[in-house]
Amino acid sequence: MKKTIEEQIKIIQKGAADIISIDELKEKLIKSENENKPLIIKLGLDPSAPDIHLGHAVVLRKIKQMQDLGHRAIILIGDFTGKIGDPTGKSKTRKPLSDSQVMENALTYQKQIYKILDKDKTEIRFNSEWLSKLNFEEVLKLAATTTVARMLERDDFKNRYTTNTPIGIHEFFYPLMQGYDSVVLKADIELGGTDQTFNILMGRTLQKNIGMEQQIAIFMPILEGLDGIEKMSKSLGNYIGVHDEPEIMFKKVMEVPDNLIIKYFELATDEHPDKIHEIKKDLDDGKNPRDVKFELAEIITRLYHTEEETKSAILYFKNVFKQGNLPDVVPQITIPSDCNMLKEIAAFLVKNNFVASSNEFRRLVNQGGVQINKDKVTDFDNTTISSGDIIKLGKKKFVQIIK
Repeated sequence: MKKTIEEQIKIIQKGAADIISIDELKEKLIKSENENKPLIIKLGLDPSAPDIHLGHAVVLRKIKQMQDLGHRAIILIGDFTGKIGDPTGKSKTRKPLSDSQVMENALTYQKQIYKILDKDKTEIRFNSEWLSKLNFEEVLKLAATTTVARMLERDDFKNRYTTNTPIGIHEFFYPLMQGYDSVVLKADIELGGTDQTFNILMGRTLQKNIGMEQQIAIFMPILEGLDGIEKMSKSLGNYIGVHDEPEIMFKKVMEVPDNLIIKYFELATDEHPDKIHEIKKDLDDGKNPRDVKFELAEIITRLYHTEEETKSAILYFKNVFKQGNLPDVVPQITIPSDCNMLKEIAAFLVKNNFVASSNEFRRLVNQGGVQINKDKVTDFDNTTISSGDIIKLGKKKFVQIIK
């Protein structure tokens, strides 16, 4: 059943930091309905970091919501720009990737995005299809559409220029290439994080220059990680991975800070804005945040796992944490995937200051002071461990094992 234009706008606006512009979006939606033609949504992905977590998935979830409204997505893998080295937004140029690295990462992306997007409404494209075919005259014409002064409005370029940090001339071409991608794809909408503002607006500029209807720019906010402060990042360990085991995913969502519950509902789920408004009202009226987080954990886990796996994760959490009187937040240590025996994690426990030595760990086991998921451990040498296991050390220390 088709949604009204107002309903579509409400869903598209949910959680967005900015949309340029709502009036233009309304016009495109009306035109789409009148012509019975879906809008083309563009998302550019850098193939250098293919391991997706919920922070990366924010824009993918928004695309999925628009696919559910009947529109189509083009996921653009920046294989051409990835090979020459894109600006990182930081203080120096990103290291260029080889052909094999780009293709390997791109294939990994394709496998992951279909955990979120509707495959039947998604097309994968590579910008080498057209960028590699431009001749030098065409490149110069593209460069003539903007000025150095305009390029230096981009924050990272401006900062590097004022601090005398080198900027390669080829880096100025990256926003132009991203904008040119929108021209070739005839994009109606382009999504990105707020850190992509300059590049996405360049697409609007180039489309306008050739008389094409300008794309709508939708900017999604950065999702903070489980620490509630820093941007979600695997390197910081504050992330929830889309490939996390269901028990681990559920447990991690339960660690989301109370002040970010609504933001996670907005950015990490497909729940309707009206339902989120009701949840916010319940919290304002004094509902226990832990109960709301339990609902959030169930919703997010179900997005990435089967119904059976989700029910199993809920049961696991209730058995191990609620009935076992374990703290909601348990520190984690990551161990190699081939580390399957309790005795093998001793070095990791020592390194992370959970026990003073391997001998102390062995003594604690022999004295009955170690539990795995509430079960007392009696055999130091032959007890196995799995990812997600909660180990209790003595009376007060807890640690979760992640592989």
